[in-house]
Amino acid sequence: MAETRYEARGNGRPTRWSGARGGSGGGVGGGGPAGNGGTGGNGSGEPRTVFSNVRILDATGEPPYAGEVTVVANRIAAIQRTGGAYGSGPGGGLGVTLGGGMSGTNGDVRRIDGRGMTLMPGLIDAHLHLSWNNAPGINPIQMMPVEEHMLNCVYMAKLLIDAGFTAGYGAAAAKERLDVVIRDAIRAGKVPGPRYTAAGPELTALGGLGDASLPHIPHEGLNLGIVISGPEEMRRAVRRLMKWGVDTVKINLSGEEITGMGAEENQFTDEEIRVAVEEAKGRNRRLAAHARSNESIRRCVKFGIDNIYHASFCDEETLDLLEANKDKHFVAPGLAWLINTARNAAEYGIKPGTPITEAYERELEHAIDSMQRMHKRGIRVLIGGDYGFAWTPHGTNAKDLEYFVEMIGMSPMEAIQAGTKYGGQIMGMGHELGLIKEGYLADLLLVEGDPLADVRVLQDKRRLVGIMQDGKFHKDPAMQPAGAHAYA
Repeated sequence: MAETRYEARGNGRPTRWSGARGGSGGGVGGGGPAGNGGTGGNGSGEPRTVFSNVRILDATGEPPYAGEVTVVANRIAAIQRTGGAYGSGPGGGLGVTLGGGMSGTNGDVRRIDGRGMTLMPGLIDAHLHLSWNNAPGINPIQMMPVEEHMLNCVYMAKLLIDAGFTAGYGAAAAKERLDVVIRDAIRAGKVPGPRYTAAGPELTALGGLGDASLPHIPHEGLNLGIVISGPEEMRRAVRRLMKWGVDTVKINLSGEEITGMGAEENQFTDEEIRVAVEEAKGRNRRLAAHARSNESIRRCVKFGIDNIYHASFCDEETLDLLEANKDKHFVAPGLAWLINTARNAAEYGIKPGTPITEAYERELEHAIDSMQRMHKRGIRVLIGGDYGFAWTPHGTNAKDLEYFVEMIGMSPMEAIQAGTKYGGQIMGMGHELGLIKEGYLADLLLVEGDPLADVRVLQDKRRLVGIMQDGKFHKDPAMQPAGAHAYA
């Protein structure tokens, strides 16, 4: 089988040379998923990519090790160790050597020499709003006409995958079917973006978080959420969301300072919540809650609401409840929203030192303390910072890893697991997503640098030399000009 290799040169164009490479049987992995007998290398006739000379950060918690990873079609077919564990440095030199070849009807083989770069799972945002469009406030998001809004969802999805986020859990949509449509378009390969679960608008109580209609304009189009009063209205709303095709039903159980409803205020009766859970789980849908207050967090545990967003205010009894049920719940605190709303939104009219920013500073203090205690108790705390506002723009989502290390006290490995391993679990795909393991889906990042030495390297898109999703390159290392990855 002929093989063609490429290496980036100083002029930014690859230099090509040919060689010969024999192949037989199943190739790498023998009789495993990389090939089942056959002839000529890739016996299955499916595309194969081999990452050689990489530093494998598999997100299991094991130290990185030198090795080779083979991808066949859309899954990791084989992992071969080629040496001992690396130290804290990035391994080999800069740059990337790529190889590719065509074996006729037996399919393609590409060989990528990572030169010691880090190969790790793609990042996963556990609290993602693709219909939050980097606008300077809630009203510009909700008031955008649906046609423009859908196009903005497409743009936001590309920002996410360009930043190395190959999957994300939809936490709420600004309009009825935005999440469903963008999820389906990404899944069908029509537009680039992260694997995505779809939510509908948040369910809220009359006068609660998400009810933005005015006394003289009682129009539901002004609301960011679906306004509910009573169990039967709740039942009908949940059924309508499921009819639209959502994966997750989200209910607002507490307030949000910026909307005029305090973070420690609560809404909905137990019966309204019970009906929502009963309807959603009866049709195998997941539930999520906006739950900042201590009482709202307890109600998530009481009623079996899977995903707890924010969870800022926790007393010891609530932490005990969460710990006793830690295999049933995920917590995504949204620290980026708290930090940046309190400190970095002055140009958008939210000035530090004002009552609203002081309220967010207070909540941030409580949230950090709560997350530190949750982490020590083994409760799953995941990245996902409620990005999508002008002061928390999509594409900067990897900043959460830095917050988790500096504020929660996680090790870099623990922070990365919060954005990979546990991300796969919240997606409902923990058996095939979020780790580098044989048989897992090939959502991978080839990173220039060592995220365990400094997680901030994942914020630099130039250092994301390769982004692979479902076995295909969204960002192909072969297309990166020489010297693009060299840093002083």
